[in-house]
Amino acid sequence: MEPIKKTVKARSKKMSVAIPAKEELEYEKDFSKWAKNQAKFLRNREFTKLDMGNLVEEIEDLSKRERDKLASHLENLLMHKLKVKFQPGKHAKSWDLSIKAADHKVQKVLKENPSLKPKLKDIVKDAFFSARLKAALETKLEEDTFPEECPWSLKELFSDLEKKYL
Repeated sequence: MEPIKKTVKARSKKMSVAIPAKEELEYEKDFSKWAKNQAKFLRNREFTKLDMGNLVEEIEDLSKRERDKLASHLENLLMHKLKVKFQPGKHAKSWDLSIKAADHKVQKVLKENPSLKPKLKDIVKDAFFSARLKAALETKLEEDTFPEECPWSLKELFSDLEKKYL
């Protein structure tokens, strides 16, 4: 099939690339098949067959997904720490286990993505906002019961993480 020209936006720059029409259709209709074909083309060094526009977007999204995964684990960890601190009478073993599991997942994401380490403070800040709301919802306490800013430093949140990543 003859490639078609398409203008795509990649990292705030517009560029014109040749995109095989078949690949564009695969991306829209069957993402899994499209991804397998892109991998095959890369492996075989068939660069002219690559769907560059969509491939660039997907690769950029990979980084965002890892950041989002880290934020999600932090949100869970912070929510349970808030519940422990502000509702000690209802403290349950499940909260401690959730904190432990989330801490482990945070460490795993940072080990696999060390470039997120310098952004950890900002990610914690964002995750805390949601954690605070979820803690209020789950505890049925007023939102203003919880501090607006995270009451724990990175060192307090991740004592053994500091040795490895901070």
